[in-house]
Amino acid sequence: MKKVTVGWFEIPVNDMDRAITFYENVFDCKLDKQVMGDFEMAWFPWGDDGKGAGGSLVYHKDFYETSNFAGTLVYFSSEDCAVQLAKVETAGGKVQIDKKLIAPDIGYMGVFLDSEGNRIAIHSRS
Repeated sequence: MKKVTVGWFEIPVNDMDRAITFYENVFDCKLDKQVMGDFEMAWFPWGDDGKGAGGSLVYHKDFYETSNFAGTLVYFSSEDCAVQLAKVETAGGKVQIDKKLIAPDIGYMGVFLDSEGNRIAIHSRS
């Protein structure tokens, strides 16, 4: 990869409506609540000007609970996330979620633990 950029972030929540109210009040903005299969998400507003990464609040009954990790999940952008995921274990990490389709118009994602135990995600369109 020539550049390593953050393309997305997720903040896990237990009560989506309470979290939406909190962030809308703190940042004086409107979050866009979405239901994507088993996931509830509330997207922060972002622009298409290429500055900064977009992100969302996210709730899933198992996705964050089973990881034993709390906190924000950072998504790095990639041409094909399978390339980086294939290198994780050799480098001393552990793949938690192999490359999987999010949705045809969004692309693919995978999640791994780095050598320090941090939970990191990677996203690609293909």
